[in-house]
Amino acid sequence: MYQDVLIPTDGSDGTRQSIDHGMAIAQQFGATIHALSVVPEGPLGTLQSDTAIAAADRAVERVEREATRKGVEVVTAVEQGVPHEEILEYADEHDVDMIVMGTQGRTGLDRVLVGSVTERVVRMADVPVVTVRLTENVRIDDADEAVRIAREALVEEDGSLDPAEITVLEDPHRTSASWIVPLETATDTVHVHVDAVSGEVRTAKRPE
Repeated sequence: MYQDVLIPTDGSDGTRQSIDHGMAIAQQFGATIHALSVVPEGPLGTLQSDTAIAAADRAVERVEREATRKGVEVVTAVEQGVPHEEILEYADEHDVDMIVMGTQGRTGLDRVLVGSVTERVVRMADVPVVTVRLTENVRIDDADEAVRIAREALVEEDGSLDPAEITVLEDPHRTSASWIVPLETATDTVHVHVDAVSGEVRTAKRPE
């Protein structure tokens, strides 16, 4: 279902869990990881420097090393510009199927910057965006519970669905912070992503 997974990264702690999460998804589905780091450009012009560019290079190299170690195909890129715009443009140009991002950093400034970029990408992206929290307090740790939540979400999304006609295609797959539940209805095959911490749900239809 997923062939190309984009992981934006700046190399900070705020992106560590999203890298792990995206890597697990790529391993599960045999997808290619796209590691992208953006050197920001703001109202005052490009904030680039030799230090910033070197940090962006190190950030994607870190993902490349991890992917290579795990046998996952990977490509890397460093761009300059407005972060959320560059992420969305890259996803469009490279036919990305999913974007995996952290929701916040650990420090005050990191929390504002990472959260702001992620919020814009979630709102504007044409492909599923999986957001990963830094917290490790997992609330949903049972596969049956994840399936129940996924079924209920599909019925709530489409009131015409009969819960008895929703089939679980295979055992749910657990990544670091969410469950991926493959389900089939009378008309669609979908993967439901259940946040293991909050219980929030996102649904992605299998492309025709």
